[in-house]
Amino acid sequence: MSKGNTANKKIYKRLKRTGIPGTIFSFIFYTLLTLLIMFLTVWQFTKYIFVTKMEHEYKDLQLLAKTCVTAFENGTAEGFDELISLDYLITDRSGNVTAASGEDTRAGVKERVKFDIDSEFIDIYMDKDNIYYYIDHDGTLAFDFPALLLSGRRALYYPVWMSADMGDTGQSLVAKVFFSLNLREFYLLIEIAAVIAVLIMFLLLSMFIKSIKNIIRQKRTINYFYTDTVTGGGNWIRYLIKGDALLKRSWNRKKNFAVVNLVFVNYRNYCICHSIEMGEEMLKQISRIITSSLSKKDEMCAHSSSSSFALILRYVNDEELDVRLKGLINRLEQTGTGHRFTFQAGVSMIQKSTDKNGYPVKRKDIDLESEYNNACAARETLADSGESGIAYFDEKIVSEQKWFEQVQERQKKALENEEFLVYYQPKYDPRTNTLKGAEALIRWQSPDLGFISPGKFIPIFEKNGFIVEIDHYMIRHVAADQKRWLDAGFKCVPVSVNVSRAHFIESDLAEQIRNMIDDAGCPHELIEIELTESAFFDDKKAMINTINKLKGYGFHVSMDDFGSGYSSLNSLKDMPLDVLKLDAEFFRGDFTGDRGEIVVSEAIKLAKSLNMKTVAEGVEVKEQVDFLAKEGCDMIQGFYFSKPVPSSDYEKKMGRPEQ
Repeated sequence: MSKGNTANKKIYKRLKRTGIPGTIFSFIFYTLLTLLIMFLTVWQFTKYIFVTKMEHEYKDLQLLAKTCVTAFENGTAEGFDELISLDYLITDRSGNVTAASGEDTRAGVKERVKFDIDSEFIDIYMDKDNIYYYIDHDGTLAFDFPALLLSGRRALYYPVWMSADMGDTGQSLVAKVFFSLNLREFYLLIEIAAVIAVLIMFLLLSMFIKSIKNIIRQKRTINYFYTDTVTGGGNWIRYLIKGDALLKRSWNRKKNFAVVNLVFVNYRNYCICHSIEMGEEMLKQISRIITSSLSKKDEMCAHSSSSSFALILRYVNDEELDVRLKGLINRLEQTGTGHRFTFQAGVSMIQKSTDKNGYPVKRKDIDLESEYNNACAARETLADSGESGIAYFDEKIVSEQKWFEQVQERQKKALENEEFLVYYQPKYDPRTNTLKGAEALIRWQSPDLGFISPGKFIPIFEKNGFIVEIDHYMIRHVAADQKRWLDAGFKCVPVSVNVSRAHFIESDLAEQIRNMIDDAGCPHELIEIELTESAFFDDKKAMINTINKLKGYGFHVSMDDFGSGYSSLNSLKDMPLDVLKLDAEFFRGDFTGDRGEIVVSEAIKLAKSLNMKTVAEGVEVKEQVDFLAKEGCDMIQGFYFSKPVPSSDYEKKMGRPEQ
């Protein structure tokens, strides 16, 4: 994944980490923390009241413990029950009960409490009956705590067991005492708890509202992060992040997926004819059509660039996928009422992965961006046609891309080492079979790649711009060869050199060519500058200006591949050319039909009327030669006379040097 997309993925992860799940977790955490603080506050306050109230009971119990000790020492323990009206126990150091009065109802759960009047911790036990008491009208103890609240009584009593040491005897007096709380204190405690509860509820409500707002804000942020501003659907970032997760899900390991680059070919032309706004409306409509054809569960679509859409489709087999894509393209083609729309799709197929035992495994190492790049590479193979179509990524495309990289890596060094060779294909007069000219063609003799024909590297040079360097290389070498042959006494004929259309953005092209040929010392009339017909579709004014300059410097200028384009006649009308080369396609297949012969015959007549010489290229059979000779074609270039040959073989075709 590229650095930019990796950064986007990190941003998304931070948003997700601090987004909705994080907000919910924070709310739950702070809610629990607040409730805990509330509980501890009330508990500590209640405990404070309890300890304060029980200090008085503890003092009385200490006095009883001392009385009990005195009674034991004086031998009057039998009368102790008369001195204390409480249920009590006497325990030894081990906690065993040695004497008792009343029922032992301790709950067994001991609380350690320290009073201000004593430095020791005192054991306090809850009463297991857990009964609330209150003072009735007649002064007796009554039960039923709810009745207390309704009766208006003034005090609440709760039984607890408390222990006090009995001096050096090692025994303890454990007695049931009563924790008392008058109603004023009870209501105060309730009021304090209620105030704390209200404050906490207000705090929790504020946190809840803030959390909801944060969730909504995070939702909007993520939606904005994922939304395409043109179509309103998913964007490239969403496609990479969500699509990557989709392909890596464990439950999708058994499914086949196709990564698709779908391009609206006519988009720019549609915007030019109408407006950018209408073009974007059309993109919205296309996005809706695509999205409506997808399964929401495990398929997706995103607007990836100007006129491109990125798709992930699930498929069962190749045939089903092909039918589905053709159906989608056919449906999209119908969106342009009054317009002919075309759509091209490149497809990279991701089949289920299996382990050595044939079981499907999770796609841990899948790289969606690489797969989409493969789909784009497949789609590029259709780009030149302009027609709707589907292309699938395969090993052939991989090989072509590797070859492209190999050529680019070696091109500069090959130029420096002069690995490029100049071959010459002679042009003959069909009536006299005499040499009248030649065309310089390039070949590549690579030390590691071997002999490479121009069809394998020239298109790459044209695409990456290196063709400009090649043109310079060829002009210099042809001029040098012509000068050398001229000095050696050969009867030299003009040699045509191709100049790429990429050169014509340079306003001083004619001067560059003149200077290179002058540096070699070659006469200008021995060099012919050959332009392909496609070059005439560029800046016509600059082209005419350059041609006039070249002719002014004494060079002949020719149009190559006449008849291969759609504006040939218009080009002849405007361009002051010297030579017209009939495209080789005229002479392929069955040439001997009336229509083919009429077209070639009329083209030769037209050239003569414009004072232009004609060259027929690609001629391979005698019948074609005879026909062209009869029609007055000036030169023939083709395998019938000679294939392209190295300079040493071309010298032999020029004949012996003049003495």
